[in-house]
Amino acid sequence: MSLDPLRQRAATAFDHAFGGAPTAWVRAPGRVNLIGEHTDYNAGFVLPCAIDYQTVIGLRPRADRAVHVVAADHGAATDTFDLDAPITRRHDPLWADYVRGMVKMLREDDHALAGVDLVLAGDVPQGAGLSSSASLQVALGQAFRARCDLDGLSPTRIAQLAQRAENRFIDVACGIMDQLISARGQRGHALLIDCRSLEAEPVPLPAGMAVMIIHSRVRRGLVDSAYNERRQQCEAAARHYGVPALRDIDEATLHQHRAGLDPLVWRRARHIVTENARTLQAAEALRAGDLARLGTLMAASHASMRDDFEITHPAVDALVEVTRAAIERDGGQGGTRMTGGGFGGCVVALLPRERVDAVRAAIADGYRAPTGEPATVWVSGAADGASTFEG
Repeated sequence: MSLDPLRQRAATAFDHAFGGAPTAWVRAPGRVNLIGEHTDYNAGFVLPCAIDYQTVIGLRPRADRAVHVVAADHGAATDTFDLDAPITRRHDPLWADYVRGMVKMLREDDHALAGVDLVLAGDVPQGAGLSSSASLQVALGQAFRARCDLDGLSPTRIAQLAQRAENRFIDVACGIMDQLISARGQRGHALLIDCRSLEAEPVPLPAGMAVMIIHSRVRRGLVDSAYNERRQQCEAAARHYGVPALRDIDEATLHQHRAGLDPLVWRRARHIVTENARTLQAAEALRAGDLARLGTLMAASHASMRDDFEITHPAVDALVEVTRAAIERDGGQGGTRMTGGGFGGCVVALLPRERVDAVRAAIADGYRAPTGEPATVWVSGAADGASTFEG
């Protein structure tokens, strides 16, 4: 998507709040995960891509030690805090806590910070599982890197600090995927990320492919508590098998040494172990342009999330089936599955661009949320990660 509307919205809010214009601009994208769900906090593999929806920040230095923030998308609401004082949560509004948490982690990482005026604007759909929060936090890392000449603050370190803010300040036990793909995405590519080593291998998407994101309009209630519960179950399974993380066992070991493990916890572990294998196989399929194989793997991923990890929703299952049938009609190739933390939210599809209109029409005809609402569809390519840009 074009940066122009976001930049204009932020520039207008900046002039109204502070007078004049920003002296620097940064951006960071949201993301969608093609395959590899809940594997990141199990030190496993994920295959996301950055999307053409992002957070933009306009900034200008201040002479004092204050951070003054304006959220252009929230009625120009403001938050101000002092870099020399303790940084604590406000709880309401949540966007302010994401800002405060990221600044706190930068400070604790011994970066020399300075006062700044910031205006935030974004078009990453919120509450859809497309990582609007990671986009914001990574953009903030970019903003302070630009403001304070923090040349040693690498994209990977920004991602690590953004994850730390989510874990320690916001109290959500997320993995590193969202932040790392926002920081390091490459246009036209997914990234095969090893969430233990943080190595990220670009995997080109076949030419002419579109990334379709379909919001089921099922609101993701209680997702944080359920997410944390799944993480605890995975950690319990790893302790049972005597390994640091479930990434360290294969499917044969999973079956051979299951005695004494709670059946529910075992099924959670089975999803992680098989999902890691599927993710590596999906990267191979993409490299080979084997869209039929990719579709099979994405379907198996969705079934595993539905049956073993139990994070889908009946309406999301129905949306996946409508989308899959539309992609495969008349011999079409591609794949679809639920994406994100689960319990509602979005479906992702990878399909030829010439099929987009037909698939969109099939979804409009064949799906309604439990509330009667139609799905919302966004179409993207694989985008670049965070960067500065000219205002």
